This record gives sequence, C-alpha cells and structure tokens, in this order.
Amino acid sequence: MRRDLSFFQLYLGLVAGGLALLGLLMSLPTFGNAPLLALFFALGGASLMRLLAPFSLWLDGLLAVLGAMGLLLALPVGQAMPLHHWLALIAAWAFAWLFVERLSAAIRAGSLPETGTGLVIPVTFGLALLVIWEVVTRGANVPPVLLPPPSAIGARLMAETNILWADFVQTFIKSVLPGYAIGCLAGLAVAILVDRSPFLKAGIMPIGNFMSALPIIGIAPIMVMWFGFDWQSKAAVVVAMTFFPMLVNTVAGLNAASAIERDLMRTYAANYWQTLMKLRLPAAGPFIFNALKINSTLALIGAIVAEFFGTPVVGMGFRISTGVGRLAIDLVWAEIAVAAVAGSAFYGVIALIERGVTFWHPSVRGGRA
Repeated sequence: MRRDLSFFQLYLGLVAGGLALLGLLMSLPTFGNAPLLALFFALGGASLMRLLAPFSLWLDGLLAVLGAMGLLLALPVGQAMPLHHWLALIAAWAFAWLFVERLSAAIRAGSLPETGTGLVIPVTFGLALLVIWEVVTRGANVPPVLLPPPSAIGARLMAETNILWADFVQTFIKSVLPGYAIGCLAGLAVAILVDRSPFLKAGIMPIGNFMSALPIIGIAPIMVMWFGFDWQSKAAVVVAMTFFPMLVNTVAGLNAASAIERDLMRTYAANYWQTLMKLRLPAAGPFIFNALKINSTLALIGAIVAEFFGTPVVGMGFRISTGVGRLAIDLVWAEIAVAAVAGSAFYGVIALIERGVTFWHPSVRGGRA
C-alpha cells in the first residue's frame, strides 16, 4: 500500500480509476463519436497505476481537467447522455476530490505553501460544481425554464452587460452602500450611548433583538410608502436591517475587555473616553467586524427584496421579478450571479480590512499565541 496516501485516498482513487476503465469499455463502440472522452477514459484507466507508484498529486488534477474537457466537448446535442458519459462525470468528480484531498494534506504537512496554493482548493471546488451543473442540465435535457446551464447564463451575462450594469448601480451603489454606511455607523454610535447608560441598555437591547426578527417583506412595503419608489426606500430598508446587528454585536464587544484590563486603565488615571478608545473599542474590534460582515450580506438581500415592492424600471430585484414573470430564467440567474459576485467581493474587502485592523487577535493570527 502506498504510504503517502491515506486509506480514503486509496479507496477514492480505486473508485475513480475503476469507473474510468468501465466507461472506457462501454464507450468503445462509439469511439469515433467521442475521441476526447475515450482519451480521458484511457488516461483514467492508466491512472490505476498511480496507486502503485509515487506520482505527483497534480496528476489527479490533470485527470480531472481532462475528464471535464472531454465531457463538455462530447456532450450529445438534443438527446440524453449515454451511461458511460455519466460514469465519466463521476470519475472526473472523484479525481477532482482526490486532488483536493491530497493538496490539502500537502499544505497541512508543510510540503506546499498555504499562501497562493490554498486558493486552488476553493477554485477547484467551484469549477467542479459548474462542470457538474453544465453536464447534468445538458446531459439530462433539463428544461431551461427549470434550470438553465451555466453556458446559457454566461451567454446572457455577455449579451445583457448594459442592463446588468445599470441594475448593479441602482441596487448596490445607490441603495446598498449608503444604507449600509448609515445603518452601521448609527448602530455603532447608539451602542456607545447604550453602553454609557444602564437604563438605555436595559430598554433598547430587548427592542433591538425584537426588531432584528422582523421580516423584510413586512418592512419593505412600509418603507416604500414612506420614502417613495426610488433608491431612498431601499436604502431605508438596508438601514433597518443593518442597524440592530451592529448595535447588538458592538454592545457585546464593549463588554469583552476583562475586569483586570479595566482596572489597569483606572490605575493609569484614564477616564471613560480614554478607556473606550484605547481598550474597549479595540477589544470590541472582532465583534464590530463580525457585524460588518454579517451586514454585508443582509444589506444586499434587503435591497433586492425591497425592489420587489416598488422601484423604477431598473434594479436587481426588479429584473428578477420581471424575468420570472417573462420566464427569462437565464436572465434571472445572471442577476443572481452578479449579486453573488458583488456580495462576495464586498465581504472579502471587509475581511481584508479586518485582518489589517485586528491583526493582533488570535482569530486573525490563526490561534497562535
């Protein structure tokens, strides 16, 4: 048995190679119609030898890439995929899984650097999901109304760039960013006031927890009636959704400083504001950034849902609502993709800022003392 592989990795490699060999035998009668797929099966069958020799983990990645390319190029048009195509899909997925398993093990062992190499794992996972989505929807002839393939969504993204950009500006730039900034800053300021007053802490905190549980679909129509159909009402919904998470997390963070640390500040004759700025706010930093990251997703969701209840003829929520009504599901998924990328990028920027500001915290330093 290969000592550099775990039992699970050996088992997974055997399953992937065995399926590839079986698919190769089944695909021989149609070799002329799918040479790339048959080439993948041949490589997959040969990959059984990798269990007996110390091949690099990158061979597993290569086999997964060849399998994905062969599958995509050999997909039948207008008919269901034969059985050996499905075996190829499972084998390619197994090779991708094996590659990620071995790569993560190599990173943990220190054989490969985590910086840079660690990004290969989520990229591989995401690409594998897209390939499986594409092959299943096209190979099983799934109606586009139910679930379009990623290729159709990508084509709509390229064809409707101007519309998608206008929707992005209306929803994200005009509604999300102002509402996010106002809601988070207001929640931070009120949290400091609440912390200063035990009366406010006892009165506002239960209300804050109650307001956090209010559904968006109940708030959005009211805000539209109060602030109109343009971006102001969507920003107001975002403010309402981001204010209370910031308030609750900041109040909890301000109490994170230990009694010993606060006693030490008193021995230095520090007043309330000096203690707040030099001890308690820095100690609350992880709590504040946790609220900022939570609010980055809540803000986008709130703005999109609010656009369902009244908006100018532009915006992500408006486009999703009208796209579903016109059965333009590929356009709906294109808007979802834009929203997902924007939300992920927004979250990532906040996470990077957090690493720079709270570099001293164990959660940022990986738990090392």
